[in-house]
Amino acid sequence: MDFLKLVAFDQDDLKILAAHVQDALIKVGDLEYLARQKRFAIPMNRFAWEKVERKIFRRPRYRRHQSVLDFGRILSVRSRGIDRTKPSEVLSLLTLHFVKKEPPSGTIELVFSGDAALLLDVECIEARLADTGAAWETASLPRHDD
Repeated sequence: MDFLKLVAFDQDDLKILAAHVQDALIKVGDLEYLARQKRFAIPMNRFAWEKVERKIFRRPRYRRHQSVLDFGRILSVRSRGIDRTKPSEVLSLLTLHFVKKEPPSGTIELVFSGDAALLLDVECIEARLADTGAAWETASLPRHDD
């Protein structure tokens, strides 16, 4: 079993992470801000886009992995459209990107479906994505209506 492990230290690296976490499912109660350590950890069920197998004569196979997306050098955290009083609510991650401020600082914005977002003010980009569990098959392929 191949486990994905990626790090990001600049905007280009962050774009690669964004591609790998698109359509990840995250429980609100699992979001964890560790202020003393300046870290924000996000356990997720990541859709394995890199493993999509499209078969001509057979049903396609899709997979998800248990993964953790971890951000370091966090100065503050803000949210929009996320109700922390509903820990079992599931968020679907659409993308993440970096908004520069005074270099190398800025804001990492995690955009979720339903117009929800997490805004992580950071000293600089320092992010890690790691699969923590074996993959399992899922019947559904995430779709986005334009």
